[in-house]
Amino acid sequence: MVILSSVIDNKKSDDVMPTDSTRSVISYRRIIIRFILVISVMVSLNLYASWQGDDVFADSKDTVEKRVRTVSCSDDYVKEREKFPVCVPKWCGRIVMDNIVSKTEAQQLLRMAKAGLGLGGSHGGASILDIHSGALSKGDKFVDVFRTVKDKIHTAIAGAFGISKDSLYLTSPTFFSRMTSKPARTIHDEYWHIHVDKETYGSFHYTSLLYLTTYNQDFTGGRFVFVDKGRNTTVEPKLGRVSFFTSGWENPHFVEKVRSGTRYAITVSFTCDPDKAIGDPTMR
Repeated sequence: MVILSSVIDNKKSDDVMPTDSTRSVISYRRIIIRFILVISVMVSLNLYASWQGDDVFADSKDTVEKRVRTVSCSDDYVKEREKFPVCVPKWCGRIVMDNIVSKTEAQQLLRMAKAGLGLGGSHGGASILDIHSGALSKGDKFVDVFRTVKDKIHTAIAGAFGISKDSLYLTSPTFFSRMTSKPARTIHDEYWHIHVDKETYGSFHYTSLLYLTTYNQDFTGGRFVFVDKGRNTTVEPKLGRVSFFTSGWENPHFVEKVRSGTRYAITVSFTCDPDKAIGDPTMR
C-alpha cells in the first residue's frame, strides 16, 4: 500500500508540473510569510523588552525631593565595622535628591568643567578631570563653589545614612567627567562596563554624582544604571540632580553609551578611612 500510494502521488505530480510563473508565485509567498514571521518575532521581543525594561528610579522630567531604595549590604564592610564603627554603612542603598545643589551652583561647575576639559581630554568618548588637576583654574570662585557643593553633599550623605559627618572624608578620585558618542580609542574610554566603585577605587565607601547636564535635553543615552537581579534601576541625569549610594558590591552599575550630545557630571567620593582622605582644592 505504501508503494502504491507513492506511485499514485508521483503520477499526480507528473500530471501537474509547476510552471515558471507558479514557481515565482510560490517563492514570493514564501518570502512574504518569512517577512511576516520575522516582523512578528521582532515586535514580540520589543514588547517583551518594553514590559521587562528598566525601572526608572528618577526621571529627568520629574523633580525629586528625596527618593530612597534600600538594598542588602554586601560583605565588603564586615571587616571594616570594627575599624570605622561610626562611618561604615549600617544599611545600604541608593538615594536621589534634586534639592541639594542649586541650579546656579551646577551651572557654575558646568562652565568650569567645560573650560578645564576644553584644554585637553581623551580623543575617545570619555574624558575625566581631577579636581586637583593643574588644568583647572583654582581661583576664589572655583574653590568656593566646589567647597559649598561638596559640603552640601557631605551633609546629605551623613544625614541619609545616619553616620557621623566628622568621620566621613573626601577621597580620591573626585573628578569632572565628559562623555560623548565618539568611538572609544582606549580601554579608559569604555565607561559602559559594569563595575563596583569599592573594587575599582579601593578607598570609596560612599559615591555621589552631581549631574551638570540633562538627559534627552543635552544628550541622549548616558543614563546611570544599577544592575539588579531581574530588573535594572535607572537614574536619568538632570542639571543639579545628586545621586549617592554605598560603594560596595551591592551597587554594581554602568553608564549607557551616549548616543548624541555631551554628558557632564562631577563625581564626589567619600571614605571612612582618614588615611585615604584628601583636602579640598586650594587657590593658586
